Amino acid sequence: MGPWNESLAILAEWDPVWADTINKMMADPWKSGILPPKFIELVCVALSAACTSLDAEATHRHIRNALSAGASRDEVLMVLKMSTVLAIHSFSLGAPILVEEVRARGLSFRKVDVATPACDMMRAAGQWNEAWDPFLELDPAWTDEVMAAGIAIYSSKVFSPKETELLSIALDASYTHMYAPGTRRHIKGALAAGATPEEVTEILKLCVTHGAQCFNLAVPILNEELARHAAATAMPAIR
Repeated sequence: MGPWNESLAILAEWDPVWADTINKMMADPWKSGILPPKFIELVCVALSAACTSLDAEATHRHIRNALSAGASRDEVLMVLKMSTVLAIHSFSLGAPILVEEVRARGLSFRKVDVATPACDMMRAAGQWNEAWDPFLELDPAWTDEVMAAGIAIYSSKVFSPKETELLSIALDASYTHMYAPGTRRHIKGALAAGATPEEVTEILKLCVTHGAQCFNLAVPILNEELARHAAATAMPAIR
């Protein structure tokens, strides 16, 4: 599958036993039959395009595979929207700490009285995260703008609630993010929306298979550098 085939072929020459082992592990989610191939590829698009990854080659490959498996433009676009708003976790991490430190020093925030309809909609949709409460205290107007982007995802009919939660698990649990509060919240949401434990497990397995990008990137480079090194050391000394 693209660079993985090239990297795997090289790896099979250097370490055939481990190459066979890792290939079986990486291919398992595609062979288990628990998740549809189209959805597997959409999850891989999310993992590759996420603001925590930004892997252009893998994004190309998995978008191509998703379209070949029947994904629509709107489905891929929704995945990209979800991969973009993942960055909200910078605020989820930092805002509560800022609020605590400000209060510890006896300081206060400028009070702004503004309507926050998008936040109200997120609460009504059951998607409000208590970790976002400090956002409202710090900057309610901007928080509502952020939530307006979020509610467009959760109110969309492009994916079912279960699919949206499964995609969210992949983004939060990915090794480039590892955001535990969001992972727990979306696992709860997925199970409540009808996902099976096996489906959630497959999502987590796909997060692990994303580790193949290490070999996709580095094995061809190692092969090139070994060839360059061999050529350099084989050159006769210049007198």
